[in-house]
Amino acid sequence: MQAADPNTPITELVGPLRQDAAAAAVLCDVDGTLAPIVERADDAAVPDAAREALGELARSYAIVACISGRRAVVAREMVGIDGLTYVGNHGYERLRPRATEAEALPALAGHEEEAAAFVAALDPDELDGRGLRLEDKGPIRALHWRGAPDELAAGRRADEIAAEAQESGLLVHSGRMVLEIRPPVEIHKGIAVAALLEEVAIRGALYGGDDRTDLDAFRSLRDMRATGELETAVCVGVTSQERPAGLAREADVLVDGTDGFLEVLRALRPGG
Repeated sequence: MQAADPNTPITELVGPLRQDAAAAAVLCDVDGTLAPIVERADDAAVPDAAREALGELARSYAIVACISGRRAVVAREMVGIDGLTYVGNHGYERLRPRATEAEALPALAGHEEEAAAFVAALDPDELDGRGLRLEDKGPIRALHWRGAPDELAAGRRADEIAAEAQESGLLVHSGRMVLEIRPPVEIHKGIAVAALLEEVAIRGALYGGDDRTDLDAFRSLRDMRATGELETAVCVGVTSQERPAGLAREADVLVDGTDGFLEVLRALRPGG
C-alpha cells in the first residue's frame, strides 16, 4: 500500500480502521497532540473533549495507547484514563491498562542511574541562572528552557551540555526547548510502537504526533505497512508554529493543532 495522498479527507483515511476497529490500534503522543503546548510542562492538561473521545475509542479498538516523552505514570495522570496503555520516556517503560507500576525496558538493567549521575555533576546554580530547569524522568534527565530569560543563551548552554554527555557515553535528544540526557540504550518511539503492535494481531494502526520524536513512530508504521505486517497505516502530523522539519514530509495528513487531532479521534468512532 502506498502512502496516502495528503489531500485525501481524514474520514476516508481512517475508514478502514473504523470498519475493523477490533483489529486496529489508535496511538498518539500527548503534549502538542492531545494537550496544548504551554510554557511550563507541569501546567499542561488534556482537555475533557479529548479524554472523552479516547475513552470512547478504547471500548472498540484493540489498542488505544499514548506514547509520551513523559514518564508513563505522569502521562496517565494527564490523560486520566486507566484503561489505556501508556508508553513513557519515549519507550523506556510501559504502563499496561490498570497496572499500578510501569515495566522498565529490560535492556536498561545496569544503566538506570547513569544520566542522573551525569546531571548531578553539573552546577545547579549555573543551570538556574541560565534558566535551565531540570526534570527527573527516572532513567532520563531533561533540561527545559522555554520561558528562560534568554532562551537563545540557554539553548547554547544546553548544546554544550549535550556534547559533554555524549563524550561521557550517554545518548542525547533535543526537542522543542528541551534536552534529554539518556542512558546508552537505543530506544525511540518507533521501536516502542513496533513492539507494542507485535504483541497483538493488529491489521491497522493510526499514529498522531507533533514533534521530532514522533517521526520515528511514523517510519515504523510505514515499514510495517511495506512489509505486510499492517494492511493500513495512517500517520497524522499535528501542526503548530514550532512544527519540526520533516513533519509534513513524513505524515500522511496534517491537522491544525490539538483541535484538529480531536476531530481525527472523533472521525475514528465506529459507526461515525
